[in-house]
Amino acid sequence: QVQLVESGGGLVQAGEPLRLSCAASGRTGSIRLMGWFRQAPGKEREFVAAINWSGEYTLYADSVKGRFTISRDNAKNAVYLQMNGLKPEDTAVYHCAEIKRWPDDFGSWGQGTQVTVSS
Repeated sequence: QVQLVESGGGLVQAGEPLRLSCAASGRTGSIRLMGWFRQAPGKEREFVAAINWSGEYTLYADSVKGRFTISRDNAKNAVYLQMNGLKPEDTAVYHCAEIKRWPDDFGSWGQGTQVTVSS
């Protein structure tokens, strides 16, 4: 099994950047695809970005395209989400997840990290 731990969340002002990290441990050799998801209060969880473990392919939600960048460091077993140009509507708990089969066959999830963007 894979264990995932997110970090890097916080309170920022609109327009400021933030970088989230997701550290993977355990059976990381089985990972093929990783994703970031977010859930705001009172809203359903939504997809943010995904990357295959070798880093060749990325996918973004339209709402973050051009502002967020997903990347990975296989040597560190980590996935990152660089968030630029943050907006108040980006406020949510961000989770990383192992995606066993696109789009909704998931493996492990992290506990989440809060991102709050003030206007």
